[in-house]
Amino acid sequence: MCSSQFNVDLAAIDANLALASERNPGRAVLLPVKANAYGHGIVPVARHVESVGSAQWLGVAEVSEAEQLREGGVELPALKFSPCFPEELGRAIAARLTISVGDVAGVEAAQEAAEHAGVRHPVHLKVDTGMRRVGVQPGEAVALATRIKNSPNLVLEGVFTHLPISDCPEGEEFTRAQLARFLAVVDEIRGAVGEIPYVHAGNSGAVLGHDLTGTNLIRPGIIAYGYRADSTTTWEGLSPAATWTSRVSFLKRVPEGETVGYGRTWTAPCDTWIATVPVGYGDGYSRLFSNRGRMLVGGRSCPIAGRVCMDQTMIDLGPGEPQVAVGDEVVLLGRQGDEQITMEELADLMGTITYEVPCLIAPRVPRLYV
Repeated sequence: MCSSQFNVDLAAIDANLALASERNPGRAVLLPVKANAYGHGIVPVARHVESVGSAQWLGVAEVSEAEQLREGGVELPALKFSPCFPEELGRAIAARLTISVGDVAGVEAAQEAAEHAGVRHPVHLKVDTGMRRVGVQPGEAVALATRIKNSPNLVLEGVFTHLPISDCPEGEEFTRAQLARFLAVVDEIRGAVGEIPYVHAGNSGAVLGHDLTGTNLIRPGIIAYGYRADSTTTWEGLSPAATWTSRVSFLKRVPEGETVGYGRTWTAPCDTWIATVPVGYGDGYSRLFSNRGRMLVGGRSCPIAGRVCMDQTMIDLGPGEPQVAVGDEVVLLGRQGDEQITMEELADLMGTITYEVPCLIAPRVPRLYV
């Protein structure tokens, strides 16, 4: 038995993808599985959505992620969101990875690699409508699309953009302007090269909060795993896919006035019981939770006492004989009894967003699937 385990409810992912589809009927679904499926396990998640049909595409950030998918028997088409370096293109083509391009150099490199492989390879043209990260400028998009269309070894399979503040109500005007700019560019590209199989812009915020008329594929990311972007977003109806559990490994009575842990940063306010849990920042349980976070044990919320260690964390059970024993379940993320610790709560304590929290959970924490 491992010290902790990250439990993934695959049916919850299906339910979240179904919610996204209900909001955007008639559109194909691309599930981002980059960064180990946001920490949830790239191959098991991808295999599942392929088997039940809840997604028709996958999204990755690295060529190696596409290689993992193919080695794991996953056949769904996959899009690399970011450009490939030239030396990666041969591997990308071998892994049947759809390439994104956003400049002349990228198109030329893709053409050369596809020609060398003796194939006609699909690409998606990335248009920068305001993210300012990668992608062709709108005014240059038609020329680049035409270059792709005229390439003997490339197929213009899609055109897409990214919306940086689609999850922010105060950014609604900016996002609407982005979408309008994008759709105008798509119309110009169609006029120059003909129909485009896939047009997409819908990340999580747009899927739940914007009109995506004119697109035919959505990319629900964080919402697919059941989490809000942060504690300020108001997305409803999501089913969190993960729980993170461990067990009590040691119990110790600590007298009033004694300190606990590295740096002696926590002092017992009274005679109390301390439980040790074999999870720490080496597992991805952030040191920022030191003296601030909490865990659930015995159906109660118990504060962290002292600093989170690399492999262990202590929690304060309070005075009185403990109602828990060594081996009892401890919940770091999820529900126990009437108490719940959410991904949003952990993100707030870390001063970050929900995306980062599961991505930091270490490989040594096994993922279990239900």
